[in-house]
Amino acid sequence: MSLKALDCRSSLLRGASLAAVIACLPLPAFAQAPAQSAPEPAAEAPATLDAQTPAQSDSAARDIVVTGSRIATRGFTAPTPTTVISAQDIAQNAQPNIFNTIAQLPSLQGSTGTQVNTFSTSSGQQGLSSFSLRGVGAIRTLTLLDGQRVVGANVTGVPDVSLFPQLLVQRVDVVNGGASASYGSDAVGGVVNFITDTRFTGIKGNLQGGITTYGDNKQILAQLAVGHSFLDGRLHVVASGEYAHDQGVDGGDFGLKMAGGRKWFDQTSMIDRGVLNDGSPQFIIRNNVQSNSFAKYGLITGGPLQGIAFDQSGRPFQFQYGSNGVPTRLPAGGVNGCYGGFCLGGDLSGNVDVGRSLQSALQRVGGYTRVGFDIAPDNELYATVNVGQVKTNNQPVNGMNRPGLTIQCDNAFLPTAISDACRTANITNFQFGTSNAALGNTRVYTNRRQYRFVGGAKGRVAVAGSEWSYDIYGEHGTNYTNVDVNNILLTPRFNKAIDAISLGGAIVCRDPVARANGCQPLNVFGGNPSAQSLKYIMPDNGPYQRTRQTQDVLSLNFSGSPFSTWAGPLSIAFGGEFRHEFYKVTADPYGAGFANTPANSDYPADPILNASGNGNWYAGTYKNGHGAYSVKEGFIETNVPLADSEALGKANLNGAVRITDYSTSGTVWAWKIGGTWALPIDGLRIRAVTSRDVRAPNLSELFAAPVTQTLPNFFDPYTKTNVLVVQNQIGNTALKPEIARNTTAGITLANPKWLPGLNLSFDWYKIKIDGVISGLSANDIVNFCFQNILTSTCSAFNLNPANGQTFINVQSFNLASIDTEGFDIEASYRWQRPLGLPGNFTVRALATHVMKFVTDTGLPGTITIDSAGDNTGNTPNWKWLAVQSYDTDSFSFLLQERWFSNGTYGNKYIVCQAGSCPVSNNNHPTIDNNFYPGRFYMDVGGSYNITKDFTAYFKIDNMFDVDPAPSTIFNNPSLYDQLGRTFRLGVRFKM
Repeated sequence: MSLKALDCRSSLLRGASLAAVIACLPLPAFAQAPAQSAPEPAAEAPATLDAQTPAQSDSAARDIVVTGSRIATRGFTAPTPTTVISAQDIAQNAQPNIFNTIAQLPSLQGSTGTQVNTFSTSSGQQGLSSFSLRGVGAIRTLTLLDGQRVVGANVTGVPDVSLFPQLLVQRVDVVNGGASASYGSDAVGGVVNFITDTRFTGIKGNLQGGITTYGDNKQILAQLAVGHSFLDGRLHVVASGEYAHDQGVDGGDFGLKMAGGRKWFDQTSMIDRGVLNDGSPQFIIRNNVQSNSFAKYGLITGGPLQGIAFDQSGRPFQFQYGSNGVPTRLPAGGVNGCYGGFCLGGDLSGNVDVGRSLQSALQRVGGYTRVGFDIAPDNELYATVNVGQVKTNNQPVNGMNRPGLTIQCDNAFLPTAISDACRTANITNFQFGTSNAALGNTRVYTNRRQYRFVGGAKGRVAVAGSEWSYDIYGEHGTNYTNVDVNNILLTPRFNKAIDAISLGGAIVCRDPVARANGCQPLNVFGGNPSAQSLKYIMPDNGPYQRTRQTQDVLSLNFSGSPFSTWAGPLSIAFGGEFRHEFYKVTADPYGAGFANTPANSDYPADPILNASGNGNWYAGTYKNGHGAYSVKEGFIETNVPLADSEALGKANLNGAVRITDYSTSGTVWAWKIGGTWALPIDGLRIRAVTSRDVRAPNLSELFAAPVTQTLPNFFDPYTKTNVLVVQNQIGNTALKPEIARNTTAGITLANPKWLPGLNLSFDWYKIKIDGVISGLSANDIVNFCFQNILTSTCSAFNLNPANGQTFINVQSFNLASIDTEGFDIEASYRWQRPLGLPGNFTVRALATHVMKFVTDTGLPGTITIDSAGDNTGNTPNWKWLAVQSYDTDSFSFLLQERWFSNGTYGNKYIVCQAGSCPVSNNNHPTIDNNFYPGRFYMDVGGSYNITKDFTAYFKIDNMFDVDPAPSTIFNNPSLYDQLGRTFRLGVRFKM
């Protein structure tokens, strides 16, 4: 029997913690454990893919700090529940990005990824892989690498997990509870901590390919890691490199035709009838919804000619409205028999929603190196370099639809038949809308580059007769994000180009100023615009944004046991941190404003365009901005043993306090207090903790790049007149940190003697966040001050010209609150040599039940909204993950089930049918169908050891090709699988 096996056996006989059990058993499924620091020697690390490599034996003498606490003392069990995902779990899930594996955990709700934000043009978050715990958002989940902060990949401050050294990840700790007292700001929902194998020795690699059952989203992944010791083991170097390419899945064609022949899209929409009190529901859910405000190549939408559309050649034809609709032919349009601006069925060829990318294309290249030198036994100086790049691209929508256009009847491109009809009807213009299919589709390209450098020292030293651990490091990280938008129109130029006339026998733009500045007339009827007109309205130089974001950290952490009590050693951890965050963003002049643009610029000034930049681009209006803040903080944490006896069991009390000073908002306190009690009942432990946690406003909220626009007829409630004001959408440097109260309580059963291999846990949680940062409109800002409802808005505007320029600063305030409650359940059982067969059979299930998720906007006249079970959001009532695996020395086989419960479009709606509906209102609108289905997905995988160092594997995700909910607006890619069945094959090797 090996030394490790003997240690494990002795630990189990002593009634070790659940983490110890997990470390001793190389479980392939996700492992739920109490957060631990310095567990028993046999419990120092969860099982990993390479459990028998020299790296593991080399690290056996080192304390492993599981992330729920800063205490690094043997025998301590922290009260915060922590899910531990081992390298073996990650390998068996066989995903091209480690993010995809972690995001499957039920407690992670609302995480982003390559299937999220694909409809976005301006957010800058396309393809950004970031975690959200408890549904409270990625900005309230702290993601760490080896317990250290990582520079943000977006001005919201969240890092991109795709840039982490994935092959060297030894385990991932997911702390399901507030941890601000231990780790600082943002740890409101919890912490996700990636732990790398700093002592890996040898060579290992992974090659993987994948494709969907529809023949798209082809994937390639190549990873290699090496590690070696020099100078008699005192100098250790590890390095890794990886390349990944995901083809992505673009949008389909106009109408209903999806990419790859997928069939689930049927233009399901929620239609607002606009009628509140006729006994019928205000909102109705319908399939095959058609907008009557535009068509693929153009539609006359108002006046006597309403209902005439144009084909690709520009020939007019009678448009087929759904719902047997008949156009009113009034100047403002409207279709009798339809629902406001929507009909059902008919000519759906111009619908644009199916054009959204189902998954962004992604290319990932990363390199990582760590060099450590032991200056003495258990004392190390180290340096790490992490350089990575992630490129993504997506198509937000088909075309660039423009409803509400006014076309003059003397337009030179207008077919003669329509010109004649104008004269017959005695009109000079008509309303018009088009999908602009002839202009092609917009594409957004994002390029993120991260350069991260860490240097530090860590180890153990004897002080006054006791052993103390220390961890000191400095970090500098820089992230560059480039966003470029291609093939997108300049709205003012488009408006001038479609207004074409005949002049001197030539077709030109009507506006002489536009003509003098290069305007090229555009034929908007049909699908045959000239190359010159396309270049004029969509120049080669599109919108762009260039962001540089830096993070500098100096951190000192110490822990030890200065003395012992009757129940064991009293442990203390303390330390401090300084952090500086900075960002600067520059944008193209047509979006940011070109008043001072040089004449030789690629974006020359054009009098047709708005000099401020607002309203120029169809989408993708980026602005210039910059900002910085600093953080100074210190903390102390202690563990006090309360009991250790056969009669009472083993109990401890854990508490921590952190004081933080923000350069923008001053001082704030965070704290926690909790404890665990291993009852004198075989394997049974209870735990509870309550904490005060904080989230500081991020760079975007404090220093948002300003957006300015003019409001010509803003109503001034003080003078009762309309005034011209400038609206400035800006950050708010007066924002305060959000304050959260986190409470969890649970019970675990770990490996009881009466059924070895059984592990159960139940944890209840409650999070209340006050002062949640949220935005206000210009009207709200002025009226709340005028009505003396919210005096903090009074400094955000000036409506009196005598006091200088009139303005309203539209910004965020600490107004809203979030209150969520639920519980987590985990059950697992490991059966060794089932039915006498070789190998092991393991079953495990994790579930999260969200009992409530109440949001209060803090605005007068509104009510709280409970979104638990709202499947258009991130918090279904139930979400679970189950795994069954059988593994031997030769092969392994895995089944995995993912499920979330049926839900609603929104819990505020009142379901009723025609003739029975109450009066609808904003707080309780009526609807005819409030059912939004959940989904069940099954995955299957397996591996075969060709040799002891060479393993082939396969994985099939969504084996039964289950479609997402059929919807246009509300299909939620953070919950639903939009791609369908996916096949993956690969090989792993080690030397």
